[in-house]
Amino acid sequence: MKLPIFIADAFTARPFSGNPAAVCLLENKLDEDMHQKIAKEMNLSETAFIRKLHPTDNFAQSSCFGLRWFTPASEVPLCGHATLASAAVLFYKINNMNSTLTFTTLSGELKASRAEGGVVLDLPLYPTQQQDFHEVENLIKAAIGDTLVQDVRYSPDTQNLLVRLSDSYDRSFLETLKVNTGTLTQVENTGKVKGLILTLKGEPAGHTQTFDFYSRYLAPWLGVAEDPVTGVAHTVLSGYWSQQLGKKDMRALLLRGV
Repeated sequence: MKLPIFIADAFTARPFSGNPAAVCLLENKLDEDMHQKIAKEMNLSETAFIRKLHPTDNFAQSSCFGLRWFTPASEVPLCGHATLASAAVLFYKINNMNSTLTFTTLSGELKASRAEGGVVLDLPLYPTQQQDFHEVENLIKAAIGDTLVQDVRYSPDTQNLLVRLSDSYDRSFLETLKVNTGTLTQVENTGKVKGLILTLKGEPAGHTQTFDFYSRYLAPWLGVAEDPVTGVAHTVLSGYWSQQLGKKDMRALLLRGV
């Protein structure tokens, strides 16, 4: 069996940067276990599988497709950067004729539209609920030690734990923070948490590049120690920071540890 597979760097305009995702186009139904085997072989944070919804569909002409995402360890219900990569492959490699694509996924219908110089995604916005710090204290301390924490929230839709660091820290602190991901799956093994979001309020206006908030994303429960850029985290972060800052138009930067 021959399957066309592309590797696309998402959230960047430069080669070998951003967040790479593998994109596989399925002309025919694939044996269920092959999805995970291919994702493990690709060994990227996500491998996306685009499938035709009807036998007469065409990758260059149809506007609606099925989409699934797999990490090297498991299937996930939503992935932003692999969705972006999938749309980019269809638009710019397959030359799909449509201006908007609809993907049928485990998270419902997601839309990707052409935009000048890129692709615009319409992703869900997931609310968070206040999380008792003492219930997750061991997990947080295992990850970041005695780092000061200002707020802790939980997203039941994504099973992500959002940990806001103290406003006394700056971008460089979050970027250089040593996060211990090696023991997190042992500390938290109830299945409640699938991802850890570390976030920090942005710096005040006047800097060369002003951002409203920063974040890092860790998901060892899914076989991804740290994801360099992730859309899923922002489905949680966007609503949280919009409420905290009283803004709907925000500029965010997702960091990766150095």
